[in-house]
Amino acid sequence: MANVVRKAFRYLSKRAEVAFEEKARPEIQLEQAIDDARGQHEKLVSQAALVVGNQRQIEMKLARQIEEVTNLTDAARSALTLADSGRAAGDLAAAARYEQTAQAFAGRLIAAEAALEDLKLLHQQAAESAAQARTAVEDNTMRVQRLLAERTRLLTQIEHAAMHEQMGRVMEQMTSLPPAGDTPTLADVRDKIEKRYAVARGRQELASQGLEAQMLEVRRATMDAQALGRLAELRGSMQPGAPGAPGAQTAAGADGVPGIGPGTVGGTGDRPPSLEKAPGDPGASPDNGLTRPAPGPQGTPPPY
Repeated sequence: MANVVRKAFRYLSKRAEVAFEEKARPEIQLEQAIDDARGQHEKLVSQAALVVGNQRQIEMKLARQIEEVTNLTDAARSALTLADSGRAAGDLAAAARYEQTAQAFAGRLIAAEAALEDLKLLHQQAAESAAQARTAVEDNTMRVQRLLAERTRLLTQIEHAAMHEQMGRVMEQMTSLPPAGDTPTLADVRDKIEKRYAVARGRQELASQGLEAQMLEVRRATMDAQALGRLAELRGSMQPGAPGAPGAQTAAGADGVPGIGPGTVGGTGDRPPSLEKAPGDPGASPDNGLTRPAPGPQGTPPPY
């Protein structure tokens, strides 16, 4: 039972991790990586500073130890010189006292020289560690700088990827495949409009085949024919010489008297009464339609 629970816990943990990685924004994860690299670099710099500081501290101790060895050496030599001087002067007690002092300085000098050797060894190790720390800091600094430059490139690549993803979604919406959401595609709208247009045309065709539509068509054709005939009459009346046309009347003479055309009286267009009788009339004269001239001004008939 414990094994099953452990497996289920590991499965759920991995599933949550995968879901988080899928939903996580890469630019935020990149900033997290940059912050982590900076934190590691700061820790490395702090550790390298400790190593270099230890080297400097050993160097200061080494300098003091060298100075102590030098002082002890000088003191031992001075004590030996005084012992030799006392012995030469016959002062054996002073010579013995200086000899003991020289031995004490020699003992301390031996200890100081041993400590100096140890400090030299420690200084050598500290110098190597400090050199390694400096190299590590320089390498990590270059790594952080490369990571910062890589961040700029990756952010640009993320923006390009987002643009291509958006273009891909737009192209998918333009295709005939149904979109993932509730927004219709252009193909769906086009099919809907074409279907509506086709149904409307079909209804119009069915309605135009009925009896009422045919009678309306016949009436429209009759009215069109009548209109064409009326236009022909109007066009004929507008031609010169036709009755009622503007050029049918004669122009006025030079003296301003309006011209009298044939078959008109005073230019009014009225036909004068005929003096001859129609053929077959009982009162017709035997001169075959010849009219007699009108009498003169004095009432006398004009000469023939």
